[in-house]
Amino acid sequence: MLREITILPGTDKLNVRENFTEITLRAGETVSIVGPTGSGKTAFITDIELLAQGDTSTGRTVLVNGTHPIDDIRYNPSLKPIAMITQNTKCFADLTTEEFLEIHARARGITDSAVIPETINLANSFTGEKIHKDTKVTILSGGQTRSLLIADAIMIGAAPIILLDEIENAGIFKQEVIDIIKDTGKIIVFVTHDPVIALLTKKRIIIENGAVKKVLYQNEVEIRAAQNLLEIDRRVGSIREQLRAGDVITNDVLAVNFAS
Repeated sequence: MLREITILPGTDKLNVRENFTEITLRAGETVSIVGPTGSGKTAFITDIELLAQGDTSTGRTVLVNGTHPIDDIRYNPSLKPIAMITQNTKCFADLTTEEFLEIHARARGITDSAVIPETINLANSFTGEKIHKDTKVTILSGGQTRSLLIADAIMIGAAPIILLDEIENAGIFKQEVIDIIKDTGKIIVFVTHDPVIALLTKKRIIIENGAVKKVLYQNEVEIRAAQNLLEIDRRVGSIREQLRAGDVITNDVLAVNFAS
């Protein structure tokens, strides 16, 4: 059972050693990776996804339960404890959504057929563009694809670590994702520019110039700030969905969503 992973320091873009001893992420934790565009956020989670052993461009090392992972865990997809979903994740198999999930369920030794519709239903709670069991995965939109793969990682995948790279850019309902996955007992890592996601995670890792600059922990003020931002986000989301549906935004709609 994976209890924790530990990231040991590497070097920044100027080959200067990172100024931390180790960073440990534990089962059940939600973590956000934040920093300017190009600062090295995706490289950080890529090191985790690869279970780097000083063999990536950053020189970082990742330990699993305090020890160096064996090659089978690093290179065998069926044993790898990590699911990584990025902005560019796409499905290329010419399969329906149902067939795609059935193959994954069989590979994981899951025989309960109910998990397939349950996974699709969960995915549909993350996106306004409904996914149907007979929809080809190759024609899913970016938001639908990310929603399906997140639901798949939760319901079918055995990976105890889920890495999510800027999911707010995929047009999915990020609050629903956060609410569901924070209680899964998994290590959930978000690469994000979204203040709501950053403030809702228990730990924030700040990246600058390819290196970890600092690690921050959620406090009570930030929790209150996140709740205020969530309410604003909910109101903006309501108008977004009305626009997607072809509705006209009237003074009454604005009054309902933005009345003080």
